[in-house]
Amino acid sequence: MAIPKSPAELRTSGRKLWRSVQAEYALEEHERALLLEMCRTVDSLDHLAAVVAAEGELVTTRLGEQKAHPALVESRQLKVAFARLSAALRLPAGDENDTQAGARRPQRRAGVRGVYGVKGLS
Repeated sequence: MAIPKSPAELRTSGRKLWRSVQAEYALEEHERALLLEMCRTVDSLDHLAAVVAAEGELVTTRLGEQKAHPALVESRQLKVAFARLSAALRLPAGDENDTQAGARRPQRRAGVRGVYGVKGLS
């Protein structure tokens, strides 16, 4: 099966992630949308890391106080978003040969939790 071509908007890290996931898994359309967002996030993280490398981790405010570079703050938020996208896509964590219990998660959920109802209504 041929790997779907990576979207033109992706940069180096995004394209690498796209190819590696697509080579390993057959994704449905909604899963490809999650993967695309993960790839965009990785590219944004690379850009923010370059900004911090060039400008430093701290910035001086108008009042002369030192604070974390806004790119660091945004980077932290993007890392959380990346983790959530990865969890939503259900990508296995860890190495294929890792024998540690619980090191890998199944890509698909085993079953449905059930239907939630409103308590007190009959």
